[in-house]
Amino acid sequence: MNNRGPVSKFILEHYKHFNAASLVDAAKGYEAQLSAGHKMMITMAGAMSTAELGKSLAEMIRQDKVHIITCTGANLEEDVFNLVAHKHYKRVPHYRDLSPQDEQELLDNHFNRVTDTCIPEAEAMRQIEEHLHQVWKDADNEGESYLPHEYFYKILLSGELEDKYQIDPKDSWLLAAAQKNIPIIVPGWEDSTCGNFFTSYCMTEDIKPATMKSGIQYMMFLAKWYQENASDKGIGFFQIGGGIAGDFPICVVPMLHQDLGHEVPMWSYFCQISDSTTSYGSYSGAVPNEKITWGKLNVDTPKFVIESDATIVAPLIFAYLLGW
Repeated sequence: MNNRGPVSKFILEHYKHFNAASLVDAAKGYEAQLSAGHKMMITMAGAMSTAELGKSLAEMIRQDKVHIITCTGANLEEDVFNLVAHKHYKRVPHYRDLSPQDEQELLDNHFNRVTDTCIPEAEAMRQIEEHLHQVWKDADNEGESYLPHEYFYKILLSGELEDKYQIDPKDSWLLAAAQKNIPIIVPGWEDSTCGNFFTSYCMTEDIKPATMKSGIQYMMFLAKWYQENASDKGIGFFQIGGGIAGDFPICVVPMLHQDLGHEVPMWSYFCQISDSTTSYGSYSGAVPNEKITWGKLNVDTPKFVIESDATIVAPLIFAYLLGW
């Protein structure tokens, strides 16, 4: 890319060593993957949606620089919470000084805290619950079943939330993904606020559990998608944080090889942004070479680890890739 903007130029000029240099190397490696025709998966752990990663990730999606996303249930729903309730969020910049009593006061006022940002229950969670319940109930009545992200796609693409938007919709990564209809994998979706909502409806027998597909169907879908899209090149893997968002999808390659006996290329690129302590006893802190022993990466797979805060690093890499 010849036309670099000020952010990209600053990174190239000043990020010369250590984690800063790893950031540049990883960004250039990502760019090389796209240039060579590889598709790219991004995985998101943590609370990246509440950190408003959509301000850069949405444009990455629109420009076809990400082709599939794996995220936690929290990241799936929190992008929509932010879309419809942003003006009601409460920021607590002094969060490190909060006492247990301060935390109780936030709870009493129906604010759920994520580091320095509090999500308002009524304006965000309960408002979305009404719309999700309707599409869940409609599917249940018809004897249909969908994956968690497909229900979110339904309510976003229907336009029923448009009069509730409180941010520029171009900054919602999930809306961009829905408009592009890119696949999203959400392992362990039940571990989310909306997953809890769904469970409560099942316990009151308002909705049947089978109305929601789960992790096994996600892995089956991912296995088929990988085989159809990897060609002889493989797919790139860009991991933000650790946990199930990264652990779940990376296993599809050894599963295809070892359990199904299918010939597919391994992941063609690997980058992890993590502040987890490097450790072979901590999966999220394991260095990439360990993944060679599990049949996930090759000896010559480009591998990068950036030990830093993903809320700082990911937008910078995306800015580089977008030429900002």
